[in-house]
Amino acid sequence: MSSANISTLRDLREGNFTIEQKEALLGYLLIAPAILLVGAVILYPVVYNIYLSFTQVPLTPNESPTWVGLAHYQALLSSSEFWDALATTVVFTLFSDTLATVGGLAVALLLNRKFRGRRLFRGLILLPYVAPLIAVAFVWQWLLDPLYGLIPFVFSDLLGLYGGEIDLLNNAKSALAMVIVFDAWRYFPFAFLMIIARVQAIPSDMYEAAKIDGASRFAQFKDITLPELKYVLATVFLLRWIWNFNKFADIWLLTREVNTLPIYAYQTAFANYNHGQAAAIAMVLFLALMGFVLVYVSWILEW
Repeated sequence: MSSANISTLRDLREGNFTIEQKEALLGYLLIAPAILLVGAVILYPVVYNIYLSFTQVPLTPNESPTWVGLAHYQALLSSSEFWDALATTVVFTLFSDTLATVGGLAVALLLNRKFRGRRLFRGLILLPYVAPLIAVAFVWQWLLDPLYGLIPFVFSDLLGLYGGEIDLLNNAKSALAMVIVFDAWRYFPFAFLMIIARVQAIPSDMYEAAKIDGASRFAQFKDITLPELKYVLATVFLLRWIWNFNKFADIWLLTREVNTLPIYAYQTAFANYNHGQAAAIAMVLFLALMGFVLVYVSWILEW
């Protein structure tokens, strides 16, 4: 044992602490409850899920799980349903994230202009984001109902864009598109909030100088607005990507025809009662999300 460790042990036994040591000890004591809570609520379930992904979990609680090694992961790699769910997850995340970010950018630029009632409109824009999820999901189900929904009446009966009583939410060909539109509509206010804050911080002198030089509105947007917003846009896109990749409630409440990885894991666990396989799917989701988080953190550090 080194002399420094011996000195520390002696100080602990005799109670001889400097002010810096007392402050450090107080800091450790203050964060100890949070560390214990995180360990109990997050770390333990993650470790236990890793263990379950290597076992066959029996239906009866009195029996112990049986170790199967990498069997669940090998089954996933050879499962077409898993790859279809992964592809659906990527498509849903990519398009919903892109639409929400572009929509937030467009609305932020529109509401950055001065006009009567601008504050009221800015408040109304936030309604999809702050409204209860279950309420807006049921409203969208009513709007898209093939018999008495407003959207099928307008697009089918009035405009004639498609014929027949097509159930847009319970049709495998259209359900994914409806979920993407719903998610983009619900979460574009988040992008709007982030972008409008940065837009208002852009110096007006830059636009005035561009106007003097004869730059068009598109040139001002391309050469001034976009470069100033690139970090905010990238942050919004990455954060929404992380959240949407793990999305469950929005899709599950709206339709049963879109099978993403979180829904696939849920059905595997609670419909097929294969908890070990579901744990393996959850581990794939966990590793993917950790990869996205590492990309986001590394990008923030470089910024």
